[in-house]
Amino acid sequence: MATRLDVNKTYKLYVGGAFPRSESGRTYEIADTKGRFLANAAQASRKDVRDAVTAARKAQPGWAAATAYNRGQVLYRVAEIMEGRREQFTAEVAVSEDLSSRKAAAVVDAAIDRWVWYAGWSDKFAQVAGAANPVAGPYFNLSVPEPTGVVGALAPQSSSLLGLIEVLAPIIVSGNSVVAVTSQDRPLPAITLAEALATSDVPGGVVNLLTGQTDELAPILAGHLDVDAIDLTGMAGRDTTDLEVLAAENLKRVLATPDTEPDVTDPPAGPRRILAFCETKTVWHPKGR
Repeated sequence: MATRLDVNKTYKLYVGGAFPRSESGRTYEIADTKGRFLANAAQASRKDVRDAVTAARKAQPGWAAATAYNRGQVLYRVAEIMEGRREQFTAEVAVSEDLSSRKAAAVVDAAIDRWVWYAGWSDKFAQVAGAANPVAGPYFNLSVPEPTGVVGALAPQSSSLLGLIEVLAPIIVSGNSVVAVTSQDRPLPAITLAEALATSDVPGGVVNLLTGQTDELAPILAGHLDVDAIDLTGMAGRDTTDLEVLAAENLKRVLATPDTEPDVTDPPAGPRRILAFCETKTVWHPKGR
């Protein structure tokens, strides 16, 4: 009997709800921590970033217009699909991060739990961050958080799944759309997450995931004039002055680069990362007599 050949997977980009190859035709090899070949991944280009931002801009108004409760339901559905693909996530996290199956399974469980945790904030963070402001006059003065718009994000480099979710989920739960650059050397769990997103109820374009060289894609995202904010977490410990200068061109919100990659093992104490990509709208309304 002939020996069966493995059907090796090429991990593609996730843009606008579809899985295109890079328009440049480029790919790069993904290896495990011991240098052994795992897969080929698409290497995104400037044009791919532009396409992803266009898709994100198109999808964002509709996503923001959904009720907060509905966004929470949609995100919870993603967690359900992730739970069903738990074994695949575990295998990919294990080879990507050089973990035992047991430790990788714990990371995957934490990632799913974190996604649910953020989904639960969908109809609550506005209650925490909003306010009825005291004013000297016959007015109601109300402040409420609103999504910023299209957010660029650089995912952590070492935490291939949990770190990515800690970046993605707080951005989209408030009604933003996102263009995220995955971990450069550990992108496999990110694309499997994209497959979960594609089969969930998250509208195409709300989440766009690009694999490739972070140093190449980061300046393109930071300088894109249709991106409203950027998360530089994936550049932890590096000088990001040039990226911040590019971001200032259209007054992007910038979530500053941490000195070291953040420990995302435990969930944050509150919705800080959600509010980092929200604007505060204040409304004055006459009370009448």
